[in-house]
Formats: sequence, structure tokens, C-alpha cells
Amino acid sequence: MKIHNTLTRKTEKFVPIEANKIKMYVCGPTVYDYMHIGNARPLVVFDTFRRYVRYRGYDITYVVNFTDVDDKIIKKSIEENISTKEVTERYIAAYMEDANDLNIDEANTIHPRATEVMDDIIEFVSELIEKGAAYESDGDVYFRVEKADDYGKLSGKNVEDLVHGASNRLDSKEASKKESPLDFALWKKTKIDGEVSWDSPWGAGRPGWHIECSTMNKKILGETIDIHAGGEDLEFPHHENEIAQSETLNEKTFANYWMHNGMIQVDGTKMSKSLGNFFTLHDIKKEYDLMVIRFWLLTTNYRQPINFTREIIEGAKNSLDRINNAVFRLEDLVENASENELFDDEENLLNELADFENKFIQVMDDDLNTADAITVLFELVKFANTKVSSENSKQLIKAVLDKILELEEVLGIENRQKVNADVDEAKILELIEQRNAAKKVKDFAKADAIRDQLAEMGVAIKDTREGVKWELI
Repeated sequence: MKIHNTLTRKTEKFVPIEANKIKMYVCGPTVYDYMHIGNARPLVVFDTFRRYVRYRGYDITYVVNFTDVDDKIIKKSIEENISTKEVTERYIAAYMEDANDLNIDEANTIHPRATEVMDDIIEFVSELIEKGAAYESDGDVYFRVEKADDYGKLSGKNVEDLVHGASNRLDSKEASKKESPLDFALWKKTKIDGEVSWDSPWGAGRPGWHIECSTMNKKILGETIDIHAGGEDLEFPHHENEIAQSETLNEKTFANYWMHNGMIQVDGTKMSKSLGNFFTLHDIKKEYDLMVIRFWLLTTNYRQPINFTREIIEGAKNSLDRINNAVFRLEDLVENASENELFDDEENLLNELADFENKFIQVMDDDLNTADAITVLFELVKFANTKVSSENSKQLIKAVLDKILELEEVLGIENRQKVNADVDEAKILELIEQRNAAKKVKDFAKADAIRDQLAEMGVAIKDTREGVKWELI
């Protein structure tokens, strides 16, 4: 299996620290609001990675943290006149509901919270101070970036450029507290009365953002982990700073592989609240089953940007319906099949079935290529619709059904809704062939009549250079 490692900018063979075991940490949400569509992508992508490596025989320890102390959480608690815990509990519950609707394997996910590891965070910061890699300044504690080896190695950023940029962003008060503009906060002192805080050797305060993940990583998974993952927007400064503080303290490699997913665009534009193109999963699922969103997210290479439009989501829904309908059809065939044993001419069909799984593994082994894996799944569905019928044995029908369900499980796809289950793909393909034959002899009236017949069946067709494409409407 190969993984594109952000740290090396290369696609590398994956070799775990311990044979057949994986320690993986994915940066989770700051729980102050409902998750937006961008939050869903790392959830789905890395859950799919987790499912795939388990399918390939690995035992994986999978951690997704909750940042439950943050300026935005404090702001929300003040605005609503409730405690920060009430804020975070509300949105953690909403997260779990959305994750369930996306079919995320929450039963096997470890969810540490920043507030649960406060003593460990304080100890981590204290040890950095003892090593001379951090310093206290008026109740705040900062990490000395100059003490980190190869700072910028993950993001590829130049330290001199970073210093110049940071200098321009600092206000005079913050600049006076730091030894260098690049130094980042490990501990922040309490600023206002009533603000949530913890006692520390440097006074009442709370942790900075970056130190939480380093601490939880070390506490749960150890000083060196196999894979650290998250959105590409976290490469800098969050992940860069995690590396700096963890490797400075532990004097060991923090993570051997770094995986980052690309961002979501809306109608080709970066999603933002200011542009009015910001969508939460809470709102989206009023119109769409989030299984459609999961399926859509897997149709594009995880490292590439992906575009969100109504037309694209409708297309994903129709494509998922095709897979669902094939499964429902096979379930009906299994239930009504009379002959259990394989017929003599079905051995070749079983061999073809094995080929689909081999192709699926081949593409998924290549840096989690879910887009091509879905193509393989559609090829398997076409095989099921055109070569499996009520004339086949129960054993063959069930073997095909089980293989589709097995590959769906790896991708996290569930067959939730029976829509247009009476659509017969074999009949659709037959009609398309009849239409092609009619066009060849210039019987355009017959070709148009067949197009109309397909439309009545809920099927739209489009002539392309690659041939006729069809989809459910």
C-alpha cells in the first residue's frame, strides 16, 4: 500500500512502526457550531482509509480529538449566557449525529477532549520550559521556534519569510511579549473575569491550540505515530507547530506519514460565510441523505479540491441510486432463487467476480484512490445487472451480492433507500443498443421513440464521444 506523504511530497510505500498495526491521529473539530460541509471531508476520507486498512488486515487505533476550549467557544458562551461546557456538549452531540448520518465508524473512534488532558498539557509545557524551548512572558507561555529543527519542513515555508510576515501581523503589545514574531502560544493567561481557566505554574489560563494535539497524541498513541491527518488548511501553522513542539520535547520523529485532504469549493469558489456560500451538514441533510454526501466526497481524489453544486449532488444521488437498485434487485433474486448449487457454466462468472476485487485493491492501494474504486464498483454493478438473473443459481447470485456489499462496506456506503428499484439496467442497455442500431440505418423516428421510452422509465441519455451515457432522473 502506498500513501502520499505531505512531509516528503512523495507517494511512498506504507510501512507501519509495528507489523500489521497502525496508530493514526486525525485533527477533529472545534465544537462551537454545527459542522459545515468542509468538516465532512476529512471525516469521510480518513474513516474510509481506516475501513480499508482494516479490510487489508491491519489493527488500527484511530483518534479524532475535540477542541473543547477555544476563543470561539468562549465567545459563544458569553453571547448565549451559558457555560462553555454547555456549548461544547451541544455541538459534540450534533457532531455525533452528523457522523452517524455519514456512516462514520464512531464505535471504534477514540475522542479525547482538550479539557480532559489539562494536567498532561501543563506537564508538556513545563518540560519544554525546562529544556529551554519555551518561556513565560507575563502569564503567557511561548514556544521558541528557533529551538525546532527544520521548522517549515512540513509546509515547505521559508523561516525568514515567515518571520517577516509574522512581524507585520503582530500588534505592539503582543510583539513586546515575544522573543521572536514566530514564537507561538503554548499557554494563554486569563483575559477577562469569568473566563474558563485552569491553574498553572504561570497563573490561571488555558492552553494554546497546537499543544492540545501534541499532548493527546503522546498520551494515547505514544511519542511517534504512524499517520497524522487532517485538512490541508492545517499544514501551517497547526501541524507545523505540532511537529516543532513534539519533536523538540521527545527528540523523536512525531509522525512518519502525513495525509492531508483538499478543500471544498462551492460553485468553483472557496467556501466562506462572507460570500454566503457556507453550508452546514445540519442544513444539507434537510434535503439530502448524508450518505449521498459521503458518496460524493469519495468520487474525487482526496488530495484534490472538490466542487459542491446542487447539480453535482443530484448526480451523486442518481449514481448512488443505481448502486442501491442493483443491491435491492440481487436481494430479491436471492430470496426467490430455487437452485442452491452452482450451475456448470457459472464458474467463469465467479472468476470474473474475483477480478473486480483485485482491481479494487489495486486502486485503493494507490494512495486511497476512491474515485477509481467507485468506478470498479460500478463495473461490478453492471456485471450484476447484465449477467445475473433469475436463471442463475442462488449461490452465484449471493456471491455477487456479497461482493458488492463487501466493497461498499470498505467505502462506508450503506443501501438506505429503495428508490426506482424497478429500473432494470440490462433492459436500459438493451434499449440503448437498439437505438444505436436504429441511428446507424438512419431510422431516426425509432431512435427518438426509444429515447422517449427510456425517459418514461426515468432514464436520461446523452450522446458523447465516448458513447452513450445514461443516468436516472
